[in-house]
Amino acid sequence: MNTKRLLTSLLLVAAAGAGAQTFTAYTSTDSLFWKKSKVSLQGKTARTPDMTVTANTAGKDTGHVFRAWGTCFNELDWDALNLLTRKEQEEVMSRIFAPDGDLKFTRGRISMNANDYSRSWYSCDDVAGDFQLRHFNIERDKQGIIPLIRAAQRYNPNMTFWVSPWSPPAWMKINQDYCVVSSKFNTQDARKDYLLFGTVGKIDEDEVKMAGQQQGKFPRQLAAQNYFIQDERYLKSYADMFCRFIDLYAEQNVPIDMVMYQNEAYSYTPYPGCPWTADGTIRFNRDYLAPALRTAHPDVKLYIGTFNTNRLDYVEKIVDGVKGHVDGAGFQWEGRENLEAIRRKYPDMHLISSESECGNGSMNWAAGEHTFFLLADYIGKGCDEYFIWNFILTDNGESPWGWRQNALIQVDSKSRRLRYTPEYYAVKHFSNMVEPGSRMVAYAKEDMRRPAIVFRTPGGKHIVIAGNFTDDTQPLTVRLRGKYLNVTLQPHSFNTFAEQ
Repeated sequence: MNTKRLLTSLLLVAAAGAGAQTFTAYTSTDSLFWKKSKVSLQGKTARTPDMTVTANTAGKDTGHVFRAWGTCFNELDWDALNLLTRKEQEEVMSRIFAPDGDLKFTRGRISMNANDYSRSWYSCDDVAGDFQLRHFNIERDKQGIIPLIRAAQRYNPNMTFWVSPWSPPAWMKINQDYCVVSSKFNTQDARKDYLLFGTVGKIDEDEVKMAGQQQGKFPRQLAAQNYFIQDERYLKSYADMFCRFIDLYAEQNVPIDMVMYQNEAYSYTPYPGCPWTADGTIRFNRDYLAPALRTAHPDVKLYIGTFNTNRLDYVEKIVDGVKGHVDGAGFQWEGRENLEAIRRKYPDMHLISSESECGNGSMNWAAGEHTFFLLADYIGKGCDEYFIWNFILTDNGESPWGWRQNALIQVDSKSRRLRYTPEYYAVKHFSNMVEPGSRMVAYAKEDMRRPAIVFRTPGGKHIVIAGNFTDDTQPLTVRLRGKYLNVTLQPHSFNTFAEQ
């Protein structure tokens, strides 16, 4: 078999009844985005499929229902947006958030305290020992995060949000600093680095920069202790901080309906971060955060995460320990490798992709192909929400901590010109057509270069999304209602086929 001409087939046995015979095709390549054409179903196919994925809808429906597309709201996004003219700002926000726009995002992620794409470190309460939260405030957020959210709400006033911290206030941590390890980008005393593993000289400062490329277990060595102080006063006060944060954001007409206790507890970072052990994670979520939310905000859901580790036994221990106290779990980076196992063991748990991988600042076609694959793979493996990280950044997307990342929109800080990156179109090929409430009914991939996924909308229409990241054309055959969608995918292309 010629692997360059691999035949990929997705077989769907649909409910009885005649369906539409025509699909609108949308194709993007690095030289031409969103090219529109028509494709008709055929009564037969000359291809013998060597991969078949069956979704039986004759009886009980199969596949999970997708619920939301979203992105994160960070200070550096606000700064990039403000380099544009007012007309350009309105265009960007409309295309991303309007119900009739390109991406149609309906959800937002917010960081409590600074994250790695804040202008600098800050927290909502820097007064050491303020367990009663008399000095807790969101004044810094009112300067950048909330204005950015309001700009989005102009186009979708019904947006909802969720929150997670990158780091607690420094005074609540054993190292008394916002970061985890020392580097040239922060001022932590290097002598404190031993706190992470309990020995001196074992820190690999580049490990976090290799996230997604480990080819093995990540992290290679787990933190020896919790960086959050495991004292009841601290644990209770921190849980109360989440509730107070929700209250203050509600006063700004920003509804928060979901909480996660920590972003990437397994990345040992020079920027804001906080390692937690499995026992510490269970204790805080089960005994403090869950009860606090039930009392103060019973309508706010608690999810466990974000999991960015592929250590499945570690993840399972935590999920088992908080069972009955959480409604779902968030996965990103290496956490994606656990999705199939987690879905099998916890079939009723909501899983979300809490943060799309951020790249290295290249913002090129290859980055778009990777994001397209991630979109298909996370959703195909059971995630019912998907969140982009930064949606707009300047230049190569460098953070104050030396971390270069991609965005959907790139702004040249000198010319102030904007560019919609290939990742923007990778997302558009999914979110423009797949509305919340659509059911993921089939997913197949031979490798990362040829993912294909099928959705059925609430109106019963099928959406076929496929990528070809090889150097050759590739055939794709999809069986729908006894007929066939026979198409040829162009080299290095994004493709969406929408039933009319």
